[in-house]
Amino acid sequence: MYTQKTIENEINCKSVGLHSGRKINMTIKPAGVDEGIVFYRSDLPGSDGIRAEPTNVSDTTLATTLGTNGARVSTVEHLLSALFGVGIDNAIIETDSFEIPIMDGSSLPFVDFLKDAGIKSQGKSKRFVVIKEPVFVSDNGGKATILPYPEFKITYDIDFSHPLIGKQSYDMIFSHDAYEKSICSARTFGFLQEVEYLQARGLALGGSLNNAIVLNDEKVINKEGLRFPDEFVKHKILDAIGDLSLLGMPIIGHFVAYKSGHGLNNLLLRKLLDHRECWEMVHYFNGERELFDEIIDARPYDSPDDVLSLAGN
Repeated sequence: MYTQKTIENEINCKSVGLHSGRKINMTIKPAGVDEGIVFYRSDLPGSDGIRAEPTNVSDTTLATTLGTNGARVSTVEHLLSALFGVGIDNAIIETDSFEIPIMDGSSLPFVDFLKDAGIKSQGKSKRFVVIKEPVFVSDNGGKATILPYPEFKITYDIDFSHPLIGKQSYDMIFSHDAYEKSICSARTFGFLQEVEYLQARGLALGGSLNNAIVLNDEKVINKEGLRFPDEFVKHKILDAIGDLSLLGMPIIGHFVAYKSGHGLNNLLLRKLLDHRECWEMVHYFNGERELFDEIIDARPYDSPDDVLSLAGN
């Protein structure tokens, strides 16, 4: 898990776009070491590649959109989450639309495609970002922080007024197995009134019960119901993993979020990059906790609530 990886074989998939409602063709190709994840718009010949980087995030309304030099690609978070979830560091993604196919609203189809394509070790060590000092951001009631921890840990809390969702919390130590078992199949969700509003304005035209959990005022209207009782918070974690993967390097630290979203996740990464003293990049990780004890200026935070209480101060 400590060497860079790409896919062994090129893969293709077709599915509807969430906003356009049109069929989208997407191809994922192997890439060389240190190339990272790069998107290309095959419908825009000659356009520049769009690197998956925090500073290339051009919009976070409804989804994460990347853009550079006039080219953009939206709804990238589920695919990025899947790539990170199975350990892919380098890949070229070509799409003939301004968005990535929505599939079933989760990352599971992408995970399955990537595993079928084969995962290839490239023989060069990954780079890791080791968090040395906490970094906090907050906005409109949402809070997010990243703080020292010897593994990649995620603690996420959501709070919705809907009676079926309410307050949900989930805590995990990231691993590829844990991601595949508990996170990648969690679907995006929305409220019937909001979906109708968006579609009336030419958005979410591809949204359906086949690619999202939809709730009315009282219940889930999908006949099959939920995949997990806490599918809502797990999907937020799925999104956050995709957003955080834009850093281009796995994080060794504890991500703690309360009512966060794409915008706040990106704001956290940008602030982290601006505060170089808060992290250190290492090119090799041998799995020994003692290595991080030497790097991390660990501080004793008793609970995620204690961490989040500091956000914005």
